[in-house]
Amino acid sequence: MAQSAKAPKILIIYTGGTIGMVETPNGLQPFDFSHLMDNVPKIGKLGYQIESVQFPQPIDSSNMNPSYWNQIVKDIADRYDEFDGFVVLHGTDTMAYTASALSFMLRDLRKPVVITGSQLPIGDIREDGTENLISAVEVAAAKDENGDPMIQEVVISFQDYIIRGSRSTKFTSTGFHAFKSFNYPALGTIDLHINYAKPYLMRHNENLPLNPFYSMDPNILVLWLYPGITEDVVKAQLATPGIKAVILRTFGAGNAPTEQWFLDALSDAVKKGLIIYNVTQCLNGGDEQKRYYTGDMLAKAGVISGYDITVEAAVTKMMYLLGSGLSKDAIVQYLTTPIVGEMTVN
Repeated sequence: MAQSAKAPKILIIYTGGTIGMVETPNGLQPFDFSHLMDNVPKIGKLGYQIESVQFPQPIDSSNMNPSYWNQIVKDIADRYDEFDGFVVLHGTDTMAYTASALSFMLRDLRKPVVITGSQLPIGDIREDGTENLISAVEVAAAKDENGDPMIQEVVISFQDYIIRGSRSTKFTSTGFHAFKSFNYPALGTIDLHINYAKPYLMRHNENLPLNPFYSMDPNILVLWLYPGITEDVVKAQLATPGIKAVILRTFGAGNAPTEQWFLDALSDAVKKGLIIYNVTQCLNGGDEQKRYYTGDMLAKAGVISGYDITVEAAVTKMMYLLGSGLSKDAIVQYLTTPIVGEMTVN
């Protein structure tokens, strides 16, 4: 299909992952995205102007870290004014972390950043990569009735759903429907047509320039509670050298043991300057720290409620706030306030 002068212009950023792999005599290898049309010829039928960049060495997403997030942000920021939308191809294992991180790091984003991947490589008989890639490109190019981008935030487009990046979680390692947003409605569905849930889409009053952020601070700890956790284990983790904050994975609606040693350990850590953030282990629902006596005792120890935030968003939000150079009081305030639609405050 010929491209018109007004054809949407989309930049594809390949970081690694199954979606960019092809079968060779030497096993799965990343294909050269400069020859994207050769590998995914159907994408040319969209009639869009599509360019691509890729990491010098594509990575397994298990190796994703803030330095790679910085590279993605830089790739977008350097060419932000040149393109209508961006598609990030990524391995599925840490995709929800990257989607959450980019939501915070791409400050004042007003264009679509659509993250996708696949469970099987393009070229496999039953692969899902081609459909996911084409759908993601279409989502990145979509306009509303006013000619503005339909998506004005970071999202994951995967199989049949479009979900907010900062609400996403990978919940299965084998199914094609790998991602869900348990505590916020899907932003769209993908079937015969792409249908957008307009009441839930992010909209902005001001058309601000992109303000990229590159200073994520990873000095945090995730402390997962379990029945029988010991005083030595808790104190040892809270005393980990260099940490500035703890994501406390609690039971149910934000509950935890009420033994005095446990509450004292948390209280002492808070008094020493550690920030402790209460995030439930449950995929659906959230922390209601004042609902039960056990949760209320955490609040009295100085633990901050994370409401219904996902652990992926909690981790990356904490990295973002710690890296922002804010005071502890300001960080605590932002932890209980939605920044990019990542949580619902009761």
